[in-house]
Amino acid sequence: MGNCSDFLPWLGTDVSMQILTKLDDPADLVRASAVSRSWREFVITNGFCKNLCLRMFSEISMVADVMELNNGTDEVGSNSSLEWGSLKRDYRVYALLAHSFTSFRRKDCILEAISASSTDNYPEESIDNTLEPDDRTEERASYWSSEGEGNPAVPETLTYRLVSGLCVITEISIQPFQAFFQFGCPIYSAKAVRFRMGYLMEPLESGSDRMDEPSASHRYIEDNFISTYVSPEFPMAQENSLQKFKLPEPVLCIGGVLQVELLGRVQRQEMDGLFYICVSHVKVVGRPLSPTFEVTFLDRPGKTGNCILKYNPNVERSMSPARSSEVESSLPSRLRVFRLMQRGVRGWEQMIINALVGNVAFDGDYGSDDELGIVADDGDYESDEELVE
Repeated sequence: MGNCSDFLPWLGTDVSMQILTKLDDPADLVRASAVSRSWREFVITNGFCKNLCLRMFSEISMVADVMELNNGTDEVGSNSSLEWGSLKRDYRVYALLAHSFTSFRRKDCILEAISASSTDNYPEESIDNTLEPDDRTEERASYWSSEGEGNPAVPETLTYRLVSGLCVITEISIQPFQAFFQFGCPIYSAKAVRFRMGYLMEPLESGSDRMDEPSASHRYIEDNFISTYVSPEFPMAQENSLQKFKLPEPVLCIGGVLQVELLGRVQRQEMDGLFYICVSHVKVVGRPLSPTFEVTFLDRPGKTGNCILKYNPNVERSMSPARSSEVESSLPSRLRVFRLMQRGVRGWEQMIINALVGNVAFDGDYGSDDELGIVADDGDYESDEELVE
């Protein structure tokens, strides 16, 4: 490279790895891989993108392997070429995954209520009522109520399915119900709350018979739910307000199932002398990951490396125009390159270099690789000098 020199060989592998490990933005790792062929091989071979995902969310240790579906880049040939193809696949998938952790807007992440550990009057007081933000619907009270217990220490559990099998959850809000139709308007809160996230060994399909019968649904959840995260206990105030419980740090829920554990009872019902817990609304705030990602669980619950992470760009291509536009608009402009990766544009590393010097605008419509002025992403550049030129 003329009078320039590559500092990676000068520093050696260990020091170079320490330096690149400090990068905490997937776009920076992609830029580093675009400097030259030797840098590209160094970034890909050492799995920096996967390590970044692990640093961001330790739950990634559950992933035993990744699959990239319908990418048209099947490798054939020697074992070494197959291994290189596998490393490149991991690099692409984990780079996109790390980007997806922060690229989508925060939203309410509950898709549907699955079951409650008990229900006093079903369906009038079912868990489905907790999805409504108001405690009254059509002039009727809207809330979930547990069965009455003489022992105030008996807990209750509410189980929900999230909008995606991969969600980054930051906070959960719960509003206890105030019985405005009872004397004194008592508030049936819990003493404390705790949250569990995980997956079902055998998925419960929407609309199944189990979901129509509360006790059967709860037994099914107890037998099949595998918890991968348990939060600390949070004290709950006996107040008729939406109480926000912020997790110590964002949690990646792999499997898309959330359990709300309501610990302890504080309010006795005057009519029968029993303790109840009643909730009018539950809200889960977080970021559902791109629909191009999904997980399949292996038959080894509770073990490290018990799921397969799948990346399928065709999922987004088949989305409705409105939904696709919503996803696209949620991406920061400086990282639109990842969207081009998903659309199969080759040479996106070189495109980043062009963008850094002002030759390419990410917000335009691109027709072909020739129009972009980029090289083919086959990983076999003639020389480092040819790539950086």
